[in-house]
Amino acid sequence: MPFPIEEKFVVAVASSALFNLEASDKVFKEKGEEEYRQYQHAHEEEVLHTGVAFPLIKRLLMINGSDPDDQPVEVVLLSRNDPDTGLRVFKSIQHFGLPITRAAFVAGRNPFTYMDAFNASLFLSADPDDVRSAIRMGLPAAQVYPTGFVDDDREQELRIAFDFDGIIADDSAEGIYQSQGMQGFHESERMKAAEALPPGPLFRFFSELARLQQREWDKKMRDPDYSPRVRIAIVTARNAPAHERVVTTLRTAGIRVDDAFFLGGIEKARVLKVFRPHIFIDDQVGHIEGVSGYYPTAHVPFGAINSAAF
Repeated sequence: MPFPIEEKFVVAVASSALFNLEASDKVFKEKGEEEYRQYQHAHEEEVLHTGVAFPLIKRLLMINGSDPDDQPVEVVLLSRNDPDTGLRVFKSIQHFGLPITRAAFVAGRNPFTYMDAFNASLFLSADPDDVRSAIRMGLPAAQVYPTGFVDDDREQELRIAFDFDGIIADDSAEGIYQSQGMQGFHESERMKAAEALPPGPLFRFFSELARLQQREWDKKMRDPDYSPRVRIAIVTARNAPAHERVVTTLRTAGIRVDDAFFLGGIEKARVLKVFRPHIFIDDQVGHIEGVSGYYPTAHVPFGAINSAAF
């Protein structure tokens, strides 16, 4: 039986995250909707350049097998375009052979409001206003940042790295750090080491990705020659003794990750240059800016640390 949508691992992506739309966006902002429409018509057969999220989306879809009952991943296009101006995006999707068949074109309205309808656990966009609005509504969303990353098409493994606080867990521990400093934070975390942190904005995405990874490990058990395609890392500024609460939170959720880096203030780019993620997700712009020049990144404007952005 084919996977019903409510049982799939679904990611919603805006055309601005999947492709580089700088040229067309410039026409829209400087010349208005009608000139934009004419520009899209004139360039309809011109393939768009790949965007920040393209390496991630491509590898997620590669996990699907040829049989309908072996297709756990779904990617849905959510676009502010109408179907007419959005046709160029679908032509580019077809050019690259991406099996994306579902989409919502909403003609200038908020596309992320349809996330639940498609069972999406994450919305990726280059539009900061859309992402902030989605987060305000309690929806899991992240803004991709421009990058100089050059993808290696020969690689089939998908590597995703997550910050912990404000991403997988909520920002309650971060609030203690901001109000009480490092010593107060470590004392609090030591006392609560056996207590799992509440879920953060991307907990569902993270947990569903972990289940997808478990599915890959199960394939390896059945076929020793199979190479699992998903690798997950946590890259956090926490260090001992605050590391124990991360492990407690993951154990409570029944989730296992491949790699965890407790950096204690070491620049995250140092380990991410070795891990080589296809996307790194963090709630602090400063951490994103230190990595985005090398690898795809996405910022989640969640919690008190991002309150100024709202």
